[in-house]
Amino acid sequence: MSQQVAPGREALFQPLEIRSLQLANRLAMSPMTRMGCPDALPDEVNREYYASRAAGGTGLVVTEGIGIDHPTSVDHAWIPRLDTPESVEAWREVTDAVHAAGGSIIAQLWHVGPLWGANARFDKPNRDRLMEMRPMRPSGLWGTPGVTTYSERSVARWAPEIAPMTEAEIAETIEAYARSAKLAMEAGFDGVTLHGGHGYLLDAFVWADTNRRTDSWGGDLAARVRYPAAVVAAVREAIGPDAPLFYRFSQHTQQDYRARKAETPEELGVYLGALAEAGVDLFDASTRRFSDPAFPELGGDDGEVTLAGWARRLTGKASGAVGGVGIGTSLREQKAGAEVRPSDNVDQVVDLMGRGEFDLISVGRLHLADPAIAGVLRSAGPLPEFVREQHEAPLRTPQV
Repeated sequence: MSQQVAPGREALFQPLEIRSLQLANRLAMSPMTRMGCPDALPDEVNREYYASRAAGGTGLVVTEGIGIDHPTSVDHAWIPRLDTPESVEAWREVTDAVHAAGGSIIAQLWHVGPLWGANARFDKPNRDRLMEMRPMRPSGLWGTPGVTTYSERSVARWAPEIAPMTEAEIAETIEAYARSAKLAMEAGFDGVTLHGGHGYLLDAFVWADTNRRTDSWGGDLAARVRYPAAVVAAVREAIGPDAPLFYRFSQHTQQDYRARKAETPEELGVYLGALAEAGVDLFDASTRRFSDPAFPELGGDDGEVTLAGWARRLTGKASGAVGGVGIGTSLREQKAGAEVRPSDNVDQVVDLMGRGEFDLISVGRLHLADPAIAGVLRSAGPLPEFVREQHEAPLRTPQV
């Protein structure tokens, strides 16, 4: 791959340093659930999947969500976990392969929380057993359904209220995040990121609709952020002072894409400020499209600032953006059956990065279309076409 950077693409190929993490460029492979780990352990297929993107020139590889050391963290037997010595050994082979290919890799730690069951639908051998398990929900609520890609039948199955998390379960999950974070470092990861968006467990405490607790874990926004802040603090202690800690967050949830955790920049500052104080180094802002303004109702220049831009401005920490790079169809629209349309919006990525909106750009679907997408972006070549049926196929088909 040529090292020549095409004019106008220089911002994408500047180095980035966050604690001990030193990246050659600002391009990350976005985490994508692939359900391709037999017995929840990555193997040679997964090693090739991640290492090929590093070999293609991508600076940072972020794993798909990895279940933490808790029984209801992930709801599919082929979603990976980090909870045993065997899982550490398996992931060590992945991290070694990525490092040998010249890249860096961080582990995305995940607990699905109220959204337990969404993946179990596709795990036929284990579905009934999984669906009998009680999900972790702050107040026992799935969330008020709004604009969602889930079917009415699925929502009706998940909607009934259950017992809320107990104090002991809250403590157990905090400890589980920390244990798995420590295991990630033992497995050779260059850092960790927490999935704190989309309605999953961390996010469910922040969203007022799913957190109606009246104890110290609920109340106003500052109180609702206490749980994810406690998780961040525990993970920071587990990984030590040198490793980077990223945090993926979103305004929307999968229960309702119109949801907003913060109605104003001031509220967003309360939310993210607590996490920054607890130890987050980079805020990964998950949006439908990377360029969407976070608070367009403000008007003027402030009304054009992205969610990643506000995260950077409000916390002084690095930020990352994701959503629709090279593709004009959002992931939600794609899941709803819309045709995937190409969109060469890379110049807009470069422009926003150059204006200080974000420090890192995550690319998902184009990494599936071409493992060497970094080289295409470096040379300003034609973008690959993403064909959902071809590129989004499972890493392998489970034997059922």
